[in-house]
Amino acid sequence: MNSPIELLQYDFFVKAFLSAIFASISCGIIGGYVVAKRIVFISGGITHASFGGIGLAFFLGFNPLLGAVLFAIFSALGIQFFTKVAEIREDSSIAIWWSLGMALGIIFVFLTPGYTPNLMSYLFGNILTVTKSELWWMFFLVTIVLAVFLIFFKPILYIAFDEEFARTAGLPVTLFNYIIITLIALTVVLNIRVVGIILILSLLTIPQATANLFTSDFKKLLLLSTVFAFVGSVSGLIISWMLDIPSGAAIIFTLVVVFGVLKLVKQFVR
Repeated sequence: MNSPIELLQYDFFVKAFLSAIFASISCGIIGGYVVAKRIVFISGGITHASFGGIGLAFFLGFNPLLGAVLFAIFSALGIQFFTKVAEIREDSSIAIWWSLGMALGIIFVFLTPGYTPNLMSYLFGNILTVTKSELWWMFFLVTIVLAVFLIFFKPILYIAFDEEFARTAGLPVTLFNYIIITLIALTVVLNIRVVGIILILSLLTIPQATANLFTSDFKKLLLLSTVFAFVGSVSGLIISWMLDIPSGAAIIFTLVVVFGVLKLVKQFVR
C-alpha cells in the first residue's frame, strides 16, 4: 500500500488535495460569516435548491455544475428578495425554495431520456473525481472570496454582528447582503464535489464550531475555521483511501471527531 506522500505522484490525488485546500479556504471563510450571522438554515436551503439545477442540466444535456450554480444563485437571491422585499417570513421563504429545488431536480432526473443519471457524487461527494476545470472554478472562487473579505472586512464584520448598526452607519447593507448571499451560493455549489449536497452544510459549520472553542474574535475565527476545514478534509481524504470508504462521509466524520475530541480536551483542562 502506498503512503499518502507517494500518492501525490498520481494526478487524481493531486487534484483531490488541491480541491481540499480550496474548499477549506472558501468554506472556512464563508462558513465563519454564516455561523456569525446565524444563517445556517439559509445555506441549507440554497444547497438543496441547487439540486434542481443539476436535474435540469441532466435533462437538457449540459454541465450539471453549471446548472447547480445558476439555480443556487437564483435561489439565494430569491430567498433574499422574498424575505426583504415581499416580506415573507425568512423560514417560510427558505422552505419554499428548498422544496422547489429538490422537487424540480427529481422531476428533471425522472424525465431525462435514456438512463437515470448517477447522482451519488453530487449528493454525497467524491473528492477523487474533481476535474481540472472544476479546480479552476474553485480557485477563482477562493480568489473572489479572499478579495471581498480583505477589502470589505470591517463592513462585513458590522453586518455580520449588528445589521441595524451597519445601516445607521450608512453602509450599503442590502448590497452587501446580495453580494455575500451570492458568494454563499457559489461556495456551496462549487464545493459539492468535495462532500456533496447532503453534507456540504457540515463543511460550513463544523470547522467554525471547532474554531469557536478557542476564539470569539471574528478574524481569528475565519483563520481557525480554514485551518480546521483543511485538517479535516485532508485527513478524511487519507482515511477514505486507507479504508476504501466514501470520501465525503469520511471528511465530515473526521471533522466531527476533531470537534468532539477538542471539546472534551477543553472541558478536561477546565
